[in-house]
Amino acid sequence: MGLVAAVAVLLGLAARTPPAAAAGPQAAEILTINGAIGPATADYVVRGIAAANPAEVGLIVLMMDTPGGLDGAMRAIVRAILASPVPVAAYVAPSGARAASAGTYIAYAAAVAAMAPGTNLGAATPVMIGALGQAGPQDAESRKTLNDAIAYIRGLAELNGRNADWAEAAVRGAASLPATEALRRHVIDAIAPSLPTLLREIDGMAVTAGGRQLRLATASLVPFPLAPDWRTRFLSVITDPSLAYLLMLLGAWGLIFEMMNPGGVLPGLIGAISLLLAFLGLGLLPIDYVGVGLVLLGIALMLAEVAIGAFGMIGLGGIVAFAIGSVVMFHGAGPGFGLPLAVVAAATLATAAFFLLGVAMLIRGRRRPVATGGEALIGAEAGVVSWAGTTGTVRVMGEIWSARSASPPGPGERMRILGRDGLVLLVAPVRPAGEKERGKKQ
Repeated sequence: MGLVAAVAVLLGLAARTPPAAAAGPQAAEILTINGAIGPATADYVVRGIAAANPAEVGLIVLMMDTPGGLDGAMRAIVRAILASPVPVAAYVAPSGARAASAGTYIAYAAAVAAMAPGTNLGAATPVMIGALGQAGPQDAESRKTLNDAIAYIRGLAELNGRNADWAEAAVRGAASLPATEALRRHVIDAIAPSLPTLLREIDGMAVTAGGRQLRLATASLVPFPLAPDWRTRFLSVITDPSLAYLLMLLGAWGLIFEMMNPGGVLPGLIGAISLLLAFLGLGLLPIDYVGVGLVLLGIALMLAEVAIGAFGMIGLGGIVAFAIGSVVMFHGAGPGFGLPLAVVAAATLATAAFFLLGVAMLIRGRRRPVATGGEALIGAEAGVVSWAGTTGTVRVMGEIWSARSASPPGPGERMRILGRDGLVLLVAPVRPAGEKERGKKQ
C-alpha cells in the first residue's frame, strides 16, 4: 500500500508541473524581389507573407533590387506587410542593388529597413507625374496624385518612426540616397553587407508588427528562402507587356486566318487561346483603354478589308489605328511595364505584311476561275459511256451524267461540255480541226 501511495503522490506532482516551454521561432523566411514589381511579384510576396507561421518564423526578409513598378502591386505588398503578425525587414541587397520608386514605399512600410553597402533608394515620384518633366504637375489630377503619394509615404514613415521629410522629398523631387546617407538621415535602420550580418545587427531591436510591439530575436534564426512557385512564374510570363501584346496579335492573326480559310480549326483554336491568355494578362496590368480600343478597331478594320476587299483603304486605316493604339496602350504604366517601340514597330510591320498577304490571296481567289460546282464542268472533256441518237451518258470527273448533243459522237470520240440543262449536260464531239472543216463542206 505504501508503494502505491508513493506512486500516486509522484503522479500528482508530475501533473501539476508546468510543461517545458515550447521552442521559439527558428527560421527567417527570405522573399526575393528582383526586377519590376508587378502582379506576379505582388502575388508571390503577399502569399509568402501570409504563409509565415509566427510559431516557426521569427522574421520575413524582403531582399530587394527593383527599379519600381505598378502602384497597385506595391500597395498590395504594403498592406500585407502592415497586417503581418511576423515582423518584415526590407533589405536592399546585394551591393549595387536599388529600391527605387515602389521599392522605397515598401522599405518605409517594413518594420525594419536595411541596405547593403553600395546600394541606394528613393526616386519615388509617381510615373505619370515624373513624365511631365521638371516643371512638375500642371493639372488638378496630377496634383491630386502627387499629394496622395506624399500623404501615403509620410503615413508609413510616421508608423515606423522614420524620416518623413526626406520621404516627401523622394516623392516630390525624386530624391535618392546611398546607404550611408540613408542611415545618417534615419531613413533606414541598419547597413549590413550580408544576410547573416543583418540578422545579428537587428537582434534585440524593438519593432511594431501587426499592431503589436515586440523585440526581435534574430541572431540565431536560420535563413529559409521561399522560391516563386508555378503560379508566380505563370503570372510573371503572361503579365509581361510585350508577351501579352504579342499574344493578342497572334490571336488576331489566328482568327483572321480562320475566317479566310474556314474549316482549318487549328489557326482558330490557337488564335482563341492566345486571345484569352492575352486578355488575362492585360486584365492584370494598368493599360490605357483608349489604346486597347484603337488596337481592336485596327483589327476590325483589317478583318473588314479581308471580308469585303476595299483595295487596301480600310486595311491601311486599320494598320494606322493598330500602330497608334499599340503606342499608347501601356503609356505611363510604370518602370518595367512599358511596351518597347521596337516591339510595336516589328508587330506593326508583321501585321501589315500579314494583311497584304491576306488581301493578295483574296484578290487572287476572286480572279481565279470557279473550280467547284456545276460551273466547273463547263469546258471539260467527257468520255462517252453509251449513246443513242442525240442523247446518252458520259463520264466526267469520275461521275456519270446524262448528256444531249445535236451531233452524235463517232466511235471513240470524246465530248466537250458546253453547258448544262438541269441534270443533263449539253455536249459536242471533240474533233480535230481538219474533220471540222470537212464536216462544214459536206
